[in-house]
Amino acid sequence: MWLIKKDTLQMIMEASKDSYPREFGALLRAEDNVIYEIALVPGTIQSDRYTLFYMYSKPIDFSLVGSVHSHPSGITKPSDEDLRMFSLTGKIHIIVGYPYNLKDYSAYDRSGNKVPLEIIGD
Repeated sequence: MWLIKKDTLQMIMEASKDSYPREFGALLRAEDNVIYEIALVPGTIQSDRYTLFYMYSKPIDFSLVGSVHSHPSGITKPSDEDLRMFSLTGKIHIIVGYPYNLKDYSAYDRSGNKVPLEIIGD
């Protein structure tokens, strides 16, 4: 099971609000299946329909386990493009949706199967 620190999820939601109506995207850093930080990828392009990561800019960092991005539509279901990106990178991927409250997210494995993600911490 994957866990995420509450302050990390709050940071993701705040960054998504700041980027609205464009998408926000970052990579996820974890230790022992606890997601504790995001990492911004230099050169990431954000639009109202997609976030484009230039994976050649991804740091060499074995604590990076997946990705997070926002859907301004509020729908947290992955698109075909999301599923293709999931299959190429990481073990866990989070999609957060408008209005970006702490309950407005879904987590998926690299095959696009929904996985449980529990919030920890105060």
